[in-house]
Amino acid sequence: MSRVIPIRAKTLVSPVKQPDTWFGLRYNMNLYRGCQHHCIYCDSRSLCYQIADFDHEILYKENAIELLAEELSHKRIKGTIGTGSMNDPYMPLEAELQLTRKALKVISDFHFPIHILTKSDLVLRDIDLIEQIHSTYAAVSFTITAADDDLCARIEPGAPPSSRRFAAMSQFAQRGILSGVLLMPILPFINDDRQNLETLLRMAEDHGASYVLPALGVTLRDRQRQYFYAMLDKQFPGMRGKYERKFGDQMYCPANHVWEMEEWVTDLCLKLNLPTKMPVYQAQSIKQLALF
Repeated sequence: MSRVIPIRAKTLVSPVKQPDTWFGLRYNMNLYRGCQHHCIYCDSRSLCYQIADFDHEILYKENAIELLAEELSHKRIKGTIGTGSMNDPYMPLEAELQLTRKALKVISDFHFPIHILTKSDLVLRDIDLIEQIHSTYAAVSFTITAADDDLCARIEPGAPPSSRRFAAMSQFAQRGILSGVLLMPILPFINDDRQNLETLLRMAEDHGASYVLPALGVTLRDRQRQYFYAMLDKQFPGMRGKYERKFGDQMYCPANHVWEMEEWVTDLCLKLNLPTKMPVYQAQSIKQLALF
C-alpha cells in the first residue's frame, strides 16, 4: 500500500523546452508525485527528480485545480498541455481523487489542447471531457511495450495489461479522437525481439492507432538502475549479468542490433500505415486568436 500525502504546489503548469518534436508539448502538468504502477524500469526513480520514496509514497497536489485555472487564465501562448511524463495521471488513486478529471474540465473550459500519456484504461472514464477538448486538439497515447499480458505484468506489475490498453485505444479511435502507441522503453533481452514487436505493431493497427512513437532502448541511472537490477533478479534471473556485461555503467542501453531494429520497425510501420510521428497542435498567441 502507498502512503497518500496531500501537498500544496506553488506552480502546476511548466514550460517544455521548444521544439518538442516527440509529443508536441508546450506545457507539462503533473498532478501527483510518485506512481502506483511500479514499472520496473521507470526513470522517475532517478535522484535528479528528488522524489524520496517513489514506489511507496504518493503526493497529490491538493490545490492543483485552483492553480491550473489561475495559470491558464494568464497564459499568452495557447499550446498543448502534456500530462503523464513523471507519473501516470490514471494510476489507481485517480479513481478516488479524480484530480485528472477535474483538471481536464478546466482545460476544456479554457479551450487548451491536451496530450495524455498513460498505461491505464481508466482514461476511458473521461472520454466525455476528452471528446470536448478534441474540438481544439486532444491526443491519448498509451505506453505499450509487450504484446503478451504475462510479460506486461512482469515489467509493469501495477498497470492494467496491454490488452486492456489496446481495447481502450480502440474506443478513442472509434470516436475519432487521436490515439496511438508509445513504444518505449524497449528493454534489451526482454521485449526487444521481433516477434513481440511485430505482434504489438499489428495489434496497434487492428485497434485503430493513428501513430506509433518508437524509442528502442532504456535509460538507466543511479537509483533507477538499482531498482531495475533488483527487479531483474526477481523476475528474470540471470538477466542482470547480461546488462552488466554489455552496458556497464552507461546511462542509455539500446536494444540489441538497434540500428537494424530501428530500420525494421520503421519499414513495418510504413507497411501497416502507422506513422512514426504524431500530428501536433501548432501553438498560437492568445491575442492572435482573439482577432478571429
